Amino acid sequence: MRRSVALVLLFLSVVTAVAQTGTLPIIYIETEGRQPVSSKTEYLSATYFIVDSVNSEYNIGSQESPLPLDIRGRGHSSWRGNKKPYKIRLAAKAPLLGMESHRHWALLKFYEPTVAGLELGKIMGMDWTASAKPLEVVLNGKFLGLYLLTETNRISSNRLDIFEQPDGNEDEELLPYGWLVEIDNYREDNQISIAENSKWTLRITVHSPDSMSQAQKNWLTDEFKRINSAIYAEDKTGSTWEQMIDVDAMARFFIIQEVMDNSDGFHGSFYLHKDWTEDSRWVAGPIWDLSSNQREKTDYTFRMKTSYSFTPHWIGELIKDDDFCAAVRQAWDEFYPSEVDSWMEFISEHLSPCQEAYETDKKLWSYANQNSLSARTENLKTALLANIEWFNNNLPEGLNNAIDDIDFADKKVVRVEYVSMAGLRSSKPWPGINIKETFYTDGSTSTSKVIIKER
Repeated sequence: MRRSVALVLLFLSVVTAVAQTGTLPIIYIETEGRQPVSSKTEYLSATYFIVDSVNSEYNIGSQESPLPLDIRGRGHSSWRGNKKPYKIRLAAKAPLLGMESHRHWALLKFYEPTVAGLELGKIMGMDWTASAKPLEVVLNGKFLGLYLLTETNRISSNRLDIFEQPDGNEDEELLPYGWLVEIDNYREDNQISIAENSKWTLRITVHSPDSMSQAQKNWLTDEFKRINSAIYAEDKTGSTWEQMIDVDAMARFFIIQEVMDNSDGFHGSFYLHKDWTEDSRWVAGPIWDLSSNQREKTDYTFRMKTSYSFTPHWIGELIKDDDFCAAVRQAWDEFYPSEVDSWMEFISEHLSPCQEAYETDKKLWSYANQNSLSARTENLKTALLANIEWFNNNLPEGLNNAIDDIDFADKKVVRVEYVSMAGLRSSKPWPGINIKETFYTDGSTSTSKVIIKER
């Protein structure tokens, strides 16, 4: 088996005359007639196969028997770069590189904060967080370098597993449920917009349903007007926004953006979803498109200057709310310091195998930053640790500084246990759905749901 894989790699390296290293899995994609992928909206018919010289169980298809897929471009500013990101749609579901079986995937440009940020989303117990695996890409015989094969944010049993709003629905009983939307920086077709404040328009791109009836557009517009009014209400003691938005998930989303120091966190790629439950509220996430400024943190991210300018979004109002601040502190106590070291270890462990492929990618695309991946990894970890310490010393306190009468200064984590769906307990999470139980020095406990996929 190893000999046949090696022969395939040797043959393909001669045919394509490129510098794929083979130290990571390689996906070979061939469009019909070798047409270039030039559109972000129109798919091209293509075939693919994956060769993994390290883990042969990840091999799928072959040069002789490739499998069908469709491919198109994706992204906004990233699509304007020389190295393009892509969206791929398999003809049949497949568990690519050991991830959950699905048809829809993205090929993103390799970026260390993406690896770190997606794992942080899982640690923080978001409802669902995409997985990503590094691989090398050959498209129409041309080596494109190092990418991240990434699960995409979709409503599905193997992704965000919630009820899905039907396309073109006009049934008033169903209108409040089953949505996946994104607060967006860009104008899109399937989108509504409202005035957030006198300086900023809130654009909400709808990812599910795919197409909206007028009834759906009207309901969603009215819904976000109500949410926006409640968040911007002068009286922060009423907290009526909590009846519409899940406070705990929003607090965890806020922590992720602050730890990553992601300037776009509440302006673009800010997903919200709404399931069909008794107490149905909008839930922050899944997370997506995480950046890390890697600068000295001197304030909350939304207040710090960037190369572009944004009007402060909802978070500027939410951190005035005592209930929100209480939720932030509770979620923070679950994360800090107990989860920090294992997160840093994950970052090193999952970026280290990419070093040789990264060096090739760096030459192929003439990176301005010529640092090695190991150096970049250490720089990222140093920045993240500094962000963590800054945030720990600057937890939001709200307007009244009275957060559920809890003295957080004296409240520390004693231990953390994970309970599997079979009732088994461990200090480490089980594959699948866990109930994470955190025990504190004051005798209190907190629980959250954590979903861990087998790696």
